[in-house]
Amino acid sequence: MIEWVPYSVPEHQLPDMIHQQSTTGTRSGSLPVLVTTLVLLLSFVACSDQTRQEAAQFFLKGNIQLAKREYTEAIRYYDEAIKKKPDFADAYNNRGLAEYRNGNRETALADYTQAIGKDPAYEPAYLNRADVLLETGDAPAALTDLLHIQKTYADSTFYQTRLGDTYVRLNKPADAQAAYDRAVQLAPKNVEALTNRGALFYSQKAYPAARQDLEQAVALNPNQDAALNNLSLLLAQEGNYAEALALVDRALSRQPTQAYYLNNRAYLLLMLNRDAEALPLLTQSLRIDDRNAWAHRNLGVYYLKQKESTKSLVSLRQAEKIDASVDQLYYYLGQAYLLSGNTAAACDAFGRGQTAGDALASAERMKKCR
Repeated sequence: MIEWVPYSVPEHQLPDMIHQQSTTGTRSGSLPVLVTTLVLLLSFVACSDQTRQEAAQFFLKGNIQLAKREYTEAIRYYDEAIKKKPDFADAYNNRGLAEYRNGNRETALADYTQAIGKDPAYEPAYLNRADVLLETGDAPAALTDLLHIQKTYADSTFYQTRLGDTYVRLNKPADAQAAYDRAVQLAPKNVEALTNRGALFYSQKAYPAARQDLEQAVALNPNQDAALNNLSLLLAQEGNYAEALALVDRALSRQPTQAYYLNNRAYLLLMLNRDAEALPLLTQSLRIDDRNAWAHRNLGVYYLKQKESTKSLVSLRQAEKIDASVDQLYYYLGQAYLLSGNTAAACDAFGRGQTAGDALASAERMKKCR
């Protein structure tokens, strides 16, 4: 199976209020790709004296640099604005966005918190902080921020998408779908919401609905790598490995070092009996993210195909240690035990797979463990 990718980030636009998006994928040896939102408030603050006038000028210069994606320069201007006006919530918020885009998540998080501290009613900072909190793994705190501003942003498709992403992380699929449904209702061409809802449908094995959303997302944006990756999972599930590989290659052309995409491509190559090409991809994927249970499982599959039972068992056990729910893990673990000559352990693995609903493990148990 391939693996969904949790989050992906397309290029951002900069209108008066910007909504930044992040990336995610599906499982089939991988994970689904979801999307996020950040908000840039371009506002002008009324100034009553020269110092405030100067702060406002620095702030607007920072916004110009931010729009040009000159993040270091933008941060410099926001620094000056804050020196002139230490309670300038807008400047803290926009500096946070510049820091985020410059790859400094913790600094961005601190700036959003500063903006909220200066003005607890400054709602764009809550939305931006929620985005970073979710990306750094604190979904409960992200939900708290999002619910705090729900009344204001209820009719924002970007907000609803982010709310859906948060509920996914909190394992609340019904709430997630409701948020995605609302996001798509508000903006039928919201590619991120379609991609993420498609990923959610896939995880629930609602494959026709997943295909509809993902195909629509790709039609709207042929470069949406998360949607391309997730759509490839549907093809892989049907055994169309060559077609699936072409889609993953397109996703990798957009995100060449995305660990899930690398792992997914390796899995497809294994299914196409191109084992030698798969190994370096698995090695690279695990170098980027060594906590990816799917990649460890696929490495176990590689060694199983090479008849190296010891190495296969090491990789498969590592996958089990990280996430025992990985698809077909116990089927492959049972096969590795059989290869090593340990029938009792193989039957135990097949039994655990059968309990988890793995049809392949169940069939092997019926054949090999009477």
